Amino acid sequence: MRSRHPILLVVGVVALVSVGVRSYSGAEPEGRLSADKIGQAAGVKATTAPDGVVRIAWARTDVPVEVDGMALKPFAGLGSWAAFTPAEHGAMVMGDTVVFQDEVTPAMDAAFAAGLEVSALHNHFFYDEPKVYFMHLGGVGGAEKLAAGVKSVWDAIKKVRADHPKPAGRFAGGVPKDGTIDQTAIERALGHKGEAQAGVVKVTIGREGVMHGVKVAGSMGLTTWAAFSGSDGLAAVDGDFIMTAAEVQPVLRALRKADIHIVALHNHMVGEQPAFYFTHFWGKGPAEKLAQGVKGALDEQAKAGGGPKGH
Repeated sequence: MRSRHPILLVVGVVALVSVGVRSYSGAEPEGRLSADKIGQAAGVKATTAPDGVVRIAWARTDVPVEVDGMALKPFAGLGSWAAFTPAEHGAMVMGDTVVFQDEVTPAMDAAFAAGLEVSALHNHFFYDEPKVYFMHLGGVGGAEKLAAGVKSVWDAIKKVRADHPKPAGRFAGGVPKDGTIDQTAIERALGHKGEAQAGVVKVTIGREGVMHGVKVAGSMGLTTWAAFSGSDGLAAVDGDFIMTAAEVQPVLRALRKADIHIVALHNHMVGEQPAFYFTHFWGKGPAEKLAQGVKGALDEQAKAGGGPKGH
């Protein structure tokens, strides 16, 4: 009888410690995330790396891709993935998603609807057919919610391909023709003066920063700009936003709210202060409406604490 009590006491202590760890971490014992739960939420098999990171993946075998005339196998760089690690409020996710041109906007909209962030959009190849792009995702929150968010992004891509197996050659809608753009209306909508050349109205707004200890501004490339081509009734707008990290998501979301497509998100410099990011955009529609959409993004950028200060 005496020999049983120490054993019972030890078991009780171990049980209390185990419960304490599970309660504190909100995850698996020792703070590990559950690959099974993440996999179920994402609808795919999840694996756990030796460091406790849970990963999911999706190889893009649905669309054949050639790079430089060679058929590229998915394992050579056509894989979408997301990785989850424990964080203070549950988990953090980072990932990269393979997207063809007509998949970018639906995938980005799905990411935003799920509360995820888009941290980059760029190419990895030259001479690829069809054109392949990569959209990087991030977020913090409950692991299963984040996994469900990634699933919604991948599902949006799959729906595009189910409806149209071959990637599209251009955006839906008409093609703007050369005409007249009302420069005054564009300037009024954006609140900045513009320039006109060859039927294109362009507004450029400068920003200041420091590079290698040297003060730099708009004339060195630190600009937000928007160029309007076509006619007042049907125009195209293309341009670039310069943003600090805190401004990226508000600007992207505002542009998408205005139905303006994001076509790139990347950096232009290394070592500048503050660190700047650039998003390039493209939209079609009535010129003044497009200008109002760009102005909405400028307004959201200002709310985030920054934005261009002049022209």
